[in-house]
Amino acid sequence: MLAHVVLMSILPAFLIGLLGQNRKMGFWGYFFASLLLTPPIGLLLVLASDSKPSTPV
Repeated sequence: MLAHVVLMSILPAFLIGLLGQNRKMGFWGYFFASLLLTPPIGLLLVLASDSKPSTPV
């Protein structure tokens, strides 16, 4: 039962967090958004967001 919860909610949220790592909200923002709002909504958030602004050296 626990493996099912991990595979169906936490793992997709983790992957979406990785996709959003270089976006405005970062890994943790998209990870928690995916957990709270469901992974498909989290994926839409990643796809709709902008990249992080580059910092000058």
